[in-house]
Amino acid sequence: MRFSILGETLARHDDGTEVPLGGPARRALLTLLLVRPREVVAAERLADELAPDGTMSAHALQSQVSRLRATLGPAVIERAGAGYRAAVDPEDVDAGRFERLAREGRAALAADDPVRAVELLRGALELWRGPALADLAHLTEGDTARAATVRLEELRLGALEDRIEAELRLGGHRDAVAELRELTGRHPLRERLAALLIRALAAEGGQAEALAAYEETRGRLADELGSDPSAELVALHRELLEFDPSPAQVRPPAQLTSFVGRSDEVAEVAGMLRVARLVTLVGPGGVGKTRLSVEAAGAAADDVCFVELASLREGAGLPGAVLAALGLRENGLQLGGGGQGPLERLATALADRVLLLVLDNCEHLAEEAAALAGRLLAVCPRLRILATSREPLSVIGEHLWQVRPLDDAAAVRLFTERASAVRRGFTAAPGPGAGRAPGPVERICAALDNLPLAIELAAARLRTMDVEDLAQRLDDRLGLAAARANRGADERHRTLRAVVAWSWDLLSAQEQRAARRFTVFPAGATARAALEVCRAGGAGGPGPGAPEAEVLEAEVLESLVDKSLLELTGGRLRMLETIRAYGAERLVEAGEAASTGGAHARYVLELARAAEPHLRGAAQLEWLERMASGHGDLQAALGWAVGEGRWETALELLAAASAYLWIRGVSGSVAALAAAVLDAVGDAPPAGLGEEFVACVLLAAAGPGGLAAWRRHRERAGRLLAAAWAQDGTDGTGGTGGTGGRYPVLLLVWMMRNATEADPLDAFALVSAQRGRPEPWVRAVAAYVSGFGPLGADDPAGAERDFAEAAEGFRAAGDRWGTALVLDALAGMAGARGDRAGAVALTDEALALTERLGALEDSADLLVNRADQLVDGDPAAARADYARAAALARRAGGSAALAAARRGLGDLALRDGDPAEARRLYEEALERIDPHWVKSAGSRVRALAGLGRVAESYGDRPAARARYAEAAVSAAAVVGGTTPQALRLLGLPQDVIEVVAAHAP
Repeated sequence: MRFSILGETLARHDDGTEVPLGGPARRALLTLLLVRPREVVAAERLADELAPDGTMSAHALQSQVSRLRATLGPAVIERAGAGYRAAVDPEDVDAGRFERLAREGRAALAADDPVRAVELLRGALELWRGPALADLAHLTEGDTARAATVRLEELRLGALEDRIEAELRLGGHRDAVAELRELTGRHPLRERLAALLIRALAAEGGQAEALAAYEETRGRLADELGSDPSAELVALHRELLEFDPSPAQVRPPAQLTSFVGRSDEVAEVAGMLRVARLVTLVGPGGVGKTRLSVEAAGAAADDVCFVELASLREGAGLPGAVLAALGLRENGLQLGGGGQGPLERLATALADRVLLLVLDNCEHLAEEAAALAGRLLAVCPRLRILATSREPLSVIGEHLWQVRPLDDAAAVRLFTERASAVRRGFTAAPGPGAGRAPGPVERICAALDNLPLAIELAAARLRTMDVEDLAQRLDDRLGLAAARANRGADERHRTLRAVVAWSWDLLSAQEQRAARRFTVFPAGATARAALEVCRAGGAGGPGPGAPEAEVLEAEVLESLVDKSLLELTGGRLRMLETIRAYGAERLVEAGEAASTGGAHARYVLELARAAEPHLRGAAQLEWLERMASGHGDLQAALGWAVGEGRWETALELLAAASAYLWIRGVSGSVAALAAAVLDAVGDAPPAGLGEEFVACVLLAAAGPGGLAAWRRHRERAGRLLAAAWAQDGTDGTGGTGGTGGRYPVLLLVWMMRNATEADPLDAFALVSAQRGRPEPWVRAVAAYVSGFGPLGADDPAGAERDFAEAAEGFRAAGDRWGTALVLDALAGMAGARGDRAGAVALTDEALALTERLGALEDSADLLVNRADQLVDGDPAAARADYARAAALARRAGGSAALAAARRGLGDLALRDGDPAEARRLYEEALERIDPHWVKSAGSRVRALAGLGRVAESYGDRPAARARYAEAAVSAAAVVGGTTPQALRLLGLPQDVIEVVAAHAP
């Protein structure tokens, strides 16, 4: 039998039929008993609750109980001492099920599993049919009834808040706003609801509305309660005020422990950085180079960007790693790079910037790091670099700082401090005096060569070991360092390795298994990811038949943290590179490298597959961040698949991650691996992986040498993509297809990549033919691409209809990427028909989206477009937009956007009667534009036309005609002609169209 008290009290048989419960008194009695199933409620208390005026006698209560038992069965309500109880399982009462589901939902939310949380919490809330304990509503004087009702309603509201928070994490901001407004209206003093509303408004781009909601809440709290907002709300308000749409650069990692024994060195290194532009901290592993670099960077007055290189395996990826650490993209949302590689983009971004760039762990990339440092320092005069390495970079002007072990006193202090963290009250014995042998701590530090990492590993062992025992074990393992002063870097490195090996040998078998398998994570992992991969890393993987030792629990990871083999920072577990290198050797030795690498690759693949649809929807921002936090894992999984020859896995990884790679602007980071896959599979991808092959070709083409791969495989990739999105049931590789393809983003990227080719019509036909597909996002892409057909045929009204349909589709999907692209096109259409106000409004909307995506270069482009619309009516506003666009473009390292801003400023200088300044700006713009990139073609034509007008202002008609003719040739090379309709494809204003068309050769 099942019971319901979340609303009117009901009882149902297992077949769902309702049991008649009788009048209000019996319903109220049953409700009171069901509030706490299996708990005895005194008969006197029941009588007082049911009749506060004292009119219910013991006999009358017994009569009501007897009637309920006759209805429900004698086993449901039992007599127990001086009271009664409902002998039912709490799971048979809806309130019990609700509390369990709500509890599990909150736990899932805390474990960062919002999908599971939403499922559980919705299930919990669906159990409610009305107010809690509705049949006790008339018993206003009963303490039990009142307390139980308040408690359940509070739990209900908490579950509702948890569900909304989980939905916000999944991107459901738009749908949540209306519900949150209604809830805050009913509960105006509930701060968590207010915080959720503020976050939902801010996530939808309503900064002003979010700030207004905060002020409203603050005022209400002050007026009605005389209190200030909570710390959470204050922090949220500060976050809104400090909101910066651009991606944050990586700062030096926060340190969990105090810094011991090197304060003088920090000051000296910081002083060296004031006079030298390249300082390298050199020393053996474990000596403290990274920690010293962090502390020295903290003492510097400059802005600091920290680049961790230990997990980077290929030197070719070094410029991209620095770009990522700076929070910069390799390309804009329209995917072209304007002829810039990552190194050129870095040089542009840092050309005028005051920055201290910390390159940590350079030794395995010393040659590439030296080349990068030399190039950047040569072209970025305000840049300084602090590097850490086991060997010098050997760059001209490099200043070296030899990082040595701690002195004896500092080593003892470090050991004592770390030991006291694991053994309360620990103190070291007094230092050696005349005639006294060294104490155990001095002996330990001496045996460890005073190396900080070795000392920290040893100190962590005092949790389970006496200091004398620890000293003796280290003496036996390492020998006392009597001649320590004569040891060189190699000997000290061997000491550290021996300490790591000793610490490793003290681990249990489970701990060793988890530690060695964890090494497949190049830059750390969440506990959930680590458990999943480490459990599956054995040869047989996890399962019901796995031996007990294979079942790794979270406590094993916690134990590794306690023993300093892992660190927990920012919610992620991380293993120091020295320990990781040793653990990786043990992984190979155990014969688990292939199985654990495979488990890691499967985990990354499943995450990428789960992310793909969200990356085209309302949860785009959250999933972009989630994928970005595991970018190193993606590269490691691809590297493993390529190294093991698992070409199917590599192709699947590239395709599943392609949406993230393109939208985030980091496609170049996997270009070399994609090229390696193409070299292996040639033009014959495995059956059923035609689309995956297309993704591989597009990603390989994104690299510095990608043009050759593109030329070689373009035709085959085009056939495979057409087959995947055809209706004939095949995919072109021998597998089945025709269902509309698995990776819709490839359609848009394929069109963008082919737009610069001499024969883009096949790509245009393929993508525009998808307008009948069931998925809204695919239809929006098809409409967007279709719009360029009527635009080229001089049918602006038809183009605008297609673009408007695309905008509606992208908006409905919640995709900021696609919406920004099509709004830009619509703004151009509005401007072309003279609707300047409409063009500005559309551009403003697109700007809000590109800012949310951190696409600085695209934001700069849009600012230039807005300024072009404003320049006639409000030249001051136009000047401000051009200047801001130039600043954003410089920050992003985008030469093309910077050139466009320079061109706009040149136009203003010419209007202001300063042809010399205009010529300088136009020429600077032309120097930065790639003449072969279609996205920059309009800027190039306008700059050349501007130089023609400058020549005219000086009375030099031949020079003016030559510049106008050059502009016409440049335009024709991109759009195939100089007719007015062809020139409109470049977004040129009417006066430029006329002068260019008049001077066509």
